[in-house]
Amino acid sequence: MPGQRLIIAITGATGAVYGVRLLQVLRETPGIETHLMISDAGVLNLHQELDLGRKEVEALAHVVHNVRDVGASIASGSFQSDGMVIAPCSMKTLASVAHGLSDNLISRAADVVLKERRRLVLMVRETPFNLAHLRNMTAVTEMGGIIFPPLPGFYQRPKTIEEMVDHTVGRVLDLFAIPHALTPRWSGLKGET
Repeated sequence: MPGQRLIIAITGATGAVYGVRLLQVLRETPGIETHLMISDAGVLNLHQELDLGRKEVEALAHVVHNVRDVGASIASGSFQSDGMVIAPCSMKTLASVAHGLSDNLISRAADVVLKERRRLVLMVRETPFNLAHLRNMTAVTEMGGIIFPPLPGFYQRPKTIEEMVDHTVGRVLDLFAIPHALTPRWSGLKGET
């Protein structure tokens, strides 16, 4: 497999900007092939939050899969990938992954990534969490997945929403060892002057 290959899913939780920005950055990064799925609720959020349609977002990916096509290439362990990011990840999708339901291509691809011991990152979006959410996050973590709520970091003193999004997307890229210049690296605390 030449370069890196990442599977990206956008689901119906708020925070569609994270999936879109991730796709934009990966599209500009040489040697990375992206495979995208967008749930029906994800399409609604793209329109509601970003005024974007399905086709506009799909154009950012190298390969697009229908979320209902459970026979797609990414539904098999023989499909070579470096992992998968669900950005954002709804609580419904989290539950489906946690319980191995494989009820659509998103949860099936996540199941494959886990069973093949590849990296799975779930950018879960909900607040506050109830006990079912927490137990599902624990289950996914115990299976080897990474729970990554897109919480902004303020130590870099972001001035815009875009800077906060880029910081979070940069941290996700770090999990896959993908170089980027989206945000400055932490250099330690400043002393009092």
